[in-house]
Amino acid sequence: MKRLNFKRLLILLLLFSLSLGVLLWGSHAWVEKTAHDRCYDDVRQVPVMQVALVLGCSPKIAGRSNLFYQYRMEAAAALFRAGKVKAFIVSGDNGTHQYDEPTAMKESLIAAGVPAKDIYCDYAGFRTLDSVVRAKAIFDQEKFIVISQQFHNERAIFLARQHDLEVVGFNARDVSRTFGLMTHLREYLARVNAVLDVTLLQTEPKFYGPKVKVDL
Repeated sequence: MKRLNFKRLLILLLLFSLSLGVLLWGSHAWVEKTAHDRCYDDVRQVPVMQVALVLGCSPKIAGRSNLFYQYRMEAAAALFRAGKVKAFIVSGDNGTHQYDEPTAMKESLIAAGVPAKDIYCDYAGFRTLDSVVRAKAIFDQEKFIVISQQFHNERAIFLARQHDLEVVGFNARDVSRTFGLMTHLREYLARVNAVLDVTLLQTEPKFYGPKVKVDL
């Protein structure tokens, strides 16, 4: 009897592992296929659009500069200097008074030469889905460039396409696997979550709020 129970448990574990593997691989493949040919590494090849959405992260990690953040700011500034966009929506977490990603991004872009009047803060970009959906719901943008690292851009484009938005990505420089290993590993689970959000869960942003007019 014990041996039979052990075999059943082993079969269940194998089936669970197989299902998880299929879900991980399937989600990754769907996101990657949707974003295919929509991500650009060369600023000269990026199509001209009115607005870019910069996806937020913490400027610092454990007291040190966060390279993911630094490279995103550099990419956004390069896009502006190249005349590819007129305005930015900087979207991130502002869950507490001590943690404010949008304001940090705005200050960084101003320091890089972007006029303050051309930067709009989205303080409720708690997740990538929130940032993408709110770009349309709050800022009335249905067509824009998203700025982050490629793996993040691909997921943002997938979410945007599922909400009928016309979006391309400009890839910020990536971070070495040594520095960003956990971020890259978490991306596989994030893609599963993204697929569930737009299929089974039909997830909405945490907050909406009043409209914001982007002057162009």
